[in-house]
Amino acid sequence: MLWIPIDRSSDIPLNRQVYQQIREKILNGHLQAGEKLASTRELSAELKVSRNVILEAYDQLLAEGFLIARGGSGTFVAEGAFLTQRETLFELNEAENKTKDPIINFRSGIPALDLFPRKTWAKLSHQLWNDIEPTNFGYDSPEGRLELRQTLAQYLLRTRGVTCHPEQIVITSGATQAMTLVSRLLLTPKDTAIMEDPITNDIQTIFKSSGASIYPIPVDEDGMKTALIPENLHPKFVFLTPSHQFPLGGTLPIQRRIQLINFARRNNCLLVEDDYDSEFRYEGSPVSSLQGLDSELVLYIGSFSKILSPALRIGYIVLPTHLIEKCRQLKWFTDLHTPSLDQLILARFIKDGYLERHIAKMKKFYKSQRDFLIQCLHTTFSHKVKVLGYSTGMHLIVELEDVHFSKKLLLQIERFGVKIYPVEDHSIEKGKYTNRIILGYGHLKKNEIEEGVTRIFHAVYDKE
Repeated sequence: MLWIPIDRSSDIPLNRQVYQQIREKILNGHLQAGEKLASTRELSAELKVSRNVILEAYDQLLAEGFLIARGGSGTFVAEGAFLTQRETLFELNEAENKTKDPIINFRSGIPALDLFPRKTWAKLSHQLWNDIEPTNFGYDSPEGRLELRQTLAQYLLRTRGVTCHPEQIVITSGATQAMTLVSRLLLTPKDTAIMEDPITNDIQTIFKSSGASIYPIPVDEDGMKTALIPENLHPKFVFLTPSHQFPLGGTLPIQRRIQLINFARRNNCLLVEDDYDSEFRYEGSPVSSLQGLDSELVLYIGSFSKILSPALRIGYIVLPTHLIEKCRQLKWFTDLHTPSLDQLILARFIKDGYLERHIAKMKKFYKSQRDFLIQCLHTTFSHKVKVLGYSTGMHLIVELEDVHFSKKLLLQIERFGVKIYPVEDHSIEKGKYTNRIILGYGHLKKNEIEEGVTRIFHAVYDKE
């Protein structure tokens, strides 16, 4: 007789419990091919359950091919249902994975999630779900909802100097998908793309995955050193973050922007502008976009992950007109379209002025966070520290005198309960930024910032 433990307190139905346990015994060979099973009456009596429970379990196993029924003879284990089990590679030991103190993670690009305007968002969502027509629950256009594209075109012109028609916008599932679409749109294995160095490692990976080669151009305190771009290279595009260079924080001056425009015109290539968290500029207004200088040469990429929340997964590309149709087709074959209802809520959120009010509020908050972090760094490290790239965004760069952030030191810092991110992780040509780290502060509490800076100091300078 089969030994099948029944848990009557479980949420799993009894017939499912019987089915799962017989299935498992057959897969691992405890019940072998040709072996006869107890009749439904016998098993129901043994397990003290209804016969219908056993019938439903047997029927499911018969339907999936685990069992075969022989008229007048009974129910047997089918041939070929044994599966050799792989050895378990690891087991999660919760006790080992619990640290004495929680990790303070200085990851960049994470907004203050507890300050997401959830009441306003919920109100608009409620209104939308009550107002919209049933047709809005169907498949939608790959380029995104017209309501959002129209609102976004007006918003970008007003706040970022981006000149475009709603038809030039394709709504994406975040900036990562936007980068992936650009890679598929423009690159083949024989092509070259010019990129700032350093630049986000994820973006390097996306563009390299096409098989294209990456040509790095160094940056300084003013962004990409455009004078170093070779005239004979003929890239498919130049990728840069001109309003807020990631990770070093520079802002590209107009002279270098014009050099880029002229280079692109001479070489018949495009410029890809990633507008990285430039809304949060603490000295003066946000810098105008590169796209506004020549809308047919620049692909402009943005998202709402840092302004609002990464969970929204809404980004966008503003395209030159000759790339619109091809990009729409690529978007369609990637995931049909970005979720429509979230787009409609966001369109109302922008149109009714909530987005700009939220940005104004968050600028004050992030500036306070930034100033507190800088104060903690200078108080703790004194003359040993230099703080860079702090005019915009939700991170800054820390340069420590006579410190090399090796893998050994990074592990030491993590043992002290802090996660930090070296600039070297994002550099293409290695060895230039070994004493610099990126500290994100948007999502941390002030007590976490203060404690994190203290732990970094002790990890770096205390001798064990």
